[in-house]
Amino acid sequence: MSKGIALSVSASALFAVLYYYTSLLDPLTGMEIFGWRMLLTLPCMTAFMLVAREWTLVRQLVWRLVDTPRLLIGATVSSALMGMQLWLFMWAPLNGYSLDVSLGYFLLPLSMVITGRIVYGERLSRLQKIAVFFATLGVLNELYRVGGFSWATLLVVMGYPIYFVLRRRLGTDNLGGLWLDMTLMLPLAFWFVQSGGQGFAIFNQHPRLSLLIPGLGVISASALVAHIIASRLLPFSLFGLLSYVEPVLLLGVALLLGESIQAEQWLTYIPIWMAVAVLVLEGFRHLVRQRRRA
Repeated sequence: MSKGIALSVSASALFAVLYYYTSLLDPLTGMEIFGWRMLLTLPCMTAFMLVAREWTLVRQLVWRLVDTPRLLIGATVSSALMGMQLWLFMWAPLNGYSLDVSLGYFLLPLSMVITGRIVYGERLSRLQKIAVFFATLGVLNELYRVGGFSWATLLVVMGYPIYFVLRRRLGTDNLGGLWLDMTLMLPLAFWFVQSGGQGFAIFNQHPRLSLLIPGLGVISASALVAHIIASRLLPFSLFGLLSYVEPVLLLGVALLLGESIQAEQWLTYIPIWMAVAVLVLEGFRHLVRQRRRA
């Protein structure tokens, strides 16, 4: 479990880096950035899987698709669910929906905990219950402060739990399944890259992007790989609770970019930070128990 916790936190940190990285890609739009991210993430993932000897997962999945063609329907839905989340992450900050998406990420761990309890019958440890309590306080204040849910918030809160449950049901909750999700997104990614009217000519107009855009794929692939491996190693509820690390780090990125915390927002962030501290304590205690058993 300790490896899963480390990978989940690393993924959150990389997603925060990616969030900041998009600010360097002007004049690309959110849709274009999403397109480039998809086009470049897949080759990086493929290289990683070949080096890590995980490519057998892709071969096994391809044979399953041959034997059970209807599996492609579920895989297409899985790809669409993932694609919507990745697109929203790139699009929202540039189109005035960053607050709505942030609220979705605040609510997501709670929705994951509820999903784990309802779908898988998972039980929470004492420390996890304490973390849920603190997190709930922060979420309730954010709900009061914002005053409601937008479509962007609901897409995050409902989309991710459905995505992870579907992947487990399909048996594609591994790197091979993620690779297939990304592959099925490629046609849409090409369309998004061309949607801005510049396409691949952007490198001639803005040479610096020829250096920055490849980094987008490396960061994205690393974050996604760590995230999906963590989802396999951790109980569903704990995996959901660790998702609180990401919005906290995104807050740090927002401050770095010049935004500030309003007075009423402290009642949101302080309980969230306390929830994260409790989860870190649980991870530390787990590591100590493992060493004692060894």
